[in-house]
Amino acid sequence: MFKRRIKKQRLVLIVLGLVSALLLAMASTASSIYVYGRSSATLRADAAIVLGAAVWGKQPSPVFRERINHAINLYQNGYVSTLIFTGGVGARDELAEAIVGKRYAMAKGVKDSDILTETQSRTTHQNLKNALKVASAYPLTKFLIVSDPLHMKRSVLMAQDLGIDAYPSPTPTTRYQSLNSQIPFLMRETYFYCVYLVFKI
Repeated sequence: MFKRRIKKQRLVLIVLGLVSALLLAMASTASSIYVYGRSSATLRADAAIVLGAAVWGKQPSPVFRERINHAINLYQNGYVSTLIFTGGVGARDELAEAIVGKRYAMAKGVKDSDILTETQSRTTHQNLKNALKVASAYPLTKFLIVSDPLHMKRSVLMAQDLGIDAYPSPTPTTRYQSLNSQIPFLMRETYFYCVYLVFKI
């Protein structure tokens, strides 16, 4: 009986140790994602890859709009000469995200000839992979990745794993500013970042 109790206690301690290690690893990862998203590459590149987000009818959602506005700002200030909009059609019968992004940017003065699009992707990895295919037909080799700060670390890692010379350029006007909006986004990104590290998808 005594030996059995000792074994149970050891098992409990092992489980608690594993759970504690997992929680510590997740907390460390979440912290690194948060810190990474607060840094921006202030350098010039050939193009900005704008990661897709939801559209509302023919208009970008508030999240997508902030990404587009940041990309336009990079373009207008000479940091990039080309914008690559990514994203296909969402769940509803709407325009492709990339097309909405392009139309919005053109309405703000970006030249049609300075915009490239891919309209088939549904995930971040597909955004980047398809953007690379589009860019390969042009002399574009260095890229700024435009997305929300908490999305930045996973996005840049994916881009670099695809062989893209990529640098972070998070939106300074992200819609995720309150704790109530940041915490769920951070938890989601931490989960998907860990999944990507394991499965690379």
